[in-house]
Amino acid sequence: MKTKLIPILLLTISAISCTTQKKLATETASKSEMEIQASLTDTQWILTELEGEKVDVDQGENKNINFLLNSKDNTFSGFFGCNTGFGSFILEDGNRIRFTNMGTTRMACPDMTIEESQVLEAFHLADNFTLNGNTLSLNVGRRAPLAVFKMAEIQKDLITEKYWKLKTLEGKEVKMADNQEREIYFMLKTDENRVVGFAGCNTFGGEYSLEEGNRIRFTQLLSTLKACPDIAVSEAEFLKVFELSDNYTIDGDTLMLNVGRRAPLAVFEAVYLD
Repeated sequence: MKTKLIPILLLTISAISCTTQKKLATETASKSEMEIQASLTDTQWILTELEGEKVDVDQGENKNINFLLNSKDNTFSGFFGCNTGFGSFILEDGNRIRFTNMGTTRMACPDMTIEESQVLEAFHLADNFTLNGNTLSLNVGRRAPLAVFKMAEIQKDLITEKYWKLKTLEGKEVKMADNQEREIYFMLKTDENRVVGFAGCNTFGGEYSLEEGNRIRFTQLLSTLKACPDIAVSEAEFLKVFELSDNYTIDGDTLMLNVGRRAPLAVFEAVYLD
């Protein structure tokens, strides 16, 4: 009787082992898909090649054809050389992607070197993507890529060690109150990646990190606790900007802190101190 039980027991253990291995393989594949999708979203992608033709990239001017996928609400937005665009996207297993509900502004730019219609057609046709390090290709089927993009590089010198004065908050112009000690501002210090600033009544500080794709994160924010009831700008609203923002846009001496690609949470102007 015991002799018969041993093979049955071995078969049972083998079956359990196979099931466990299949489960682990599925979980690993699922995790890999999630990691790929996380690398794809919430970062700025700059066009470098369209239908096999190289595209000039000018990082300094921030006028490159680019787009960003917002993971929070599955919307996307971009700049296509003349007009800005927007819409929705769907990511599925197997590196599949679809762009839907696309729309653009309707400015006329006759001197463009690239046809916007070609760029938009790439988004309309794409049904899958290839992600290789910092390079993203939008494809249809298994043909040559429709368009190739690179992840925006980190350019710390454009944003760090500058005095950024608040100009607008949630779309409203900011004016300094008569009883305000100084203007609202912040600075990103390169030593230990510290952020310091003044919120209208209290000083604040914390940490920040910059990542490729114009991504930015603020953490460990603390402020002093003075009471200033007559300040025109809500300190809570201002500090909320640092809690929410996940990317930035910079154009010369103008800096915008954003969440996804919605309207800027706050706009700042660089002030150069003697």
